[in-house]
Amino acid sequence: MEKSDNLIKYYRERAQEYERIYYRDIPLRRKELNDTADDLFAIVKNKSVLDLACGTGYWTQIISTVASSVIACDISYEMLREALKKTYRCSTQFILTDLYHLPFAPHSFDIVTLGFWLSHEPKQNYRAFFQQLKELVTKDGIIWMIDNNLPAEGANQELAGKDSFGNSYKKRVLEDKREFVILKNYFTEDDLPKILAPYFKIIKLNYGKYYWSVFLELSD
Repeated sequence: MEKSDNLIKYYRERAQEYERIYYRDIPLRRKELNDTADDLFAIVKNKSVLDLACGTGYWTQIISTVASSVIACDISYEMLREALKKTYRCSTQFILTDLYHLPFAPHSFDIVTLGFWLSHEPKQNYRAFFQQLKELVTKDGIIWMIDNNLPAEGANQELAGKDSFGNSYKKRVLEDKREFVILKNYFTEDDLPKILAPYFKIIKLNYGKYYWSVFLELSD
């Protein structure tokens, strides 16, 4: 599957400032994140969890408060360095690894979580990527994803074109004014079932103003 070296570099350079996105002074944004965390608590309680593309460990820390164990993965050492500054409530292990070449036996986890990644996954990779996710969870396992919706405002959201597969690209600006162009797709509430239903059974889909989240089971 494809990966973007430019995307990886962007997140490495953004690691120290990344988590500020969760603490913007916008009450509805905060409420959507808190409501999502409440839903997540109920699913991961006493479960073994694989947290993919864990970044700075924001969701890893939330998951660890009720899970039995967590393995969290990211390709960015800089992101993991930030994650390791946090305190975790259950057994939590961090692994520096490529999302596409994970070192785990099939069906090893009760839950797989994936925050803010689907928007970066190239559309032409979906079939192989979703199959990989399905092979990570147990037969009765659950996959959870969260991502953000198209913002109404923001200089960092400038459209930078599309490719032949229909992937959108956005310009991102770091606090030091360096610019990156990265693959970033946004999905409507109608898009998500069309993308996910061929591969999974959708248990619950939440679609807010700022974020969407979804719980998936393996389909028969």
